[in-house]
Amino acid sequence: MAALILEAVIGYPAFVYRAIGHPVTWMGALLTFLESRLNRPDAPGNRLRGLATIIILLAATAAVAFAANRLLPGFIVVLIATSLLAQRSLHDHVRAVADALQTGGLDAGRNAVSMIVGRNPASLDEAGVARAAIESLAENFSDGIAAPAFWLTVAGLPGAACYKAANTADSMIGHRTPRYETFGWAAARLDDVINLPASRLSAVFIALGAIATGASPRGAIRAVLRDAGSHRSPNAGWPEAAMAGALGLKLAGPRVYGDTLVDDAFMGDGRREATAADIVRALRLYKGACAAQALILLALVLIRPG
Repeated sequence: MAALILEAVIGYPAFVYRAIGHPVTWMGALLTFLESRLNRPDAPGNRLRGLATIIILLAATAAVAFAANRLLPGFIVVLIATSLLAQRSLHDHVRAVADALQTGGLDAGRNAVSMIVGRNPASLDEAGVARAAIESLAENFSDGIAAPAFWLTVAGLPGAACYKAANTADSMIGHRTPRYETFGWAAARLDDVINLPASRLSAVFIALGAIATGASPRGAIRAVLRDAGSHRSPNAGWPEAAMAGALGLKLAGPRVYGDTLVDDAFMGDGRREATAADIVRALRLYKGACAAQALILLALVLIRPG
């Protein structure tokens, strides 16, 4: 609870990042070091080397987190935990897309959305930019907030830190490219598994958040039950479908990443012509979902024995 509230208020201060970086950058540096020495795309056993890389990364992360948990005062542990959440930064990045569309038009919107999505921004019209921002908001609510909060609740600082390490590994090497097809297999499969609980919970939080923000909880539930399982990702469809249904939009579908067209299923059955105003509505819903998560955690605190 303390970490969620504090991170929502202060985020991760820029001066701290400039001074010491961020835990994710430290994890990324270790992963880069290991990958450069162990990844042999054309050699046999590369999948096992990728698995060994993940084991080393998680072991190192867990060791540091366990030491911090045992040796540091509680308020310092809370401060460290805030760095593993991304409520404020996600809001600010998505809000920047809405502001860019409203004040600078399509080119500004494309530039802003390129900071948060991997697809080719040149292929997006204004509605596509708005949908991309909303889809990123939904998916990253699950990956960047609900999931680390879940593992923080279940397994403390070590659980959240190891989740973040695994999620970072998936984003860096869990791609189906010639270089990472075999080496990143373990990272991609592990990320799928550890995101299963939070992706489902994130859909619940979005539906609950819809109650207080003027969106449609019934639409969110209906879209999740109908569409989430059709998404190419075992996890991303849950928050995306919930967001689409709650806002009356039609998200996902065919998208261009680089020069590759990815033919994904649609989430929701509303309108495709999303606007900057819809991004603002999505951010309001996102805040409601974050509040729902916090209230559920508060309830767990209050009913906890002892």
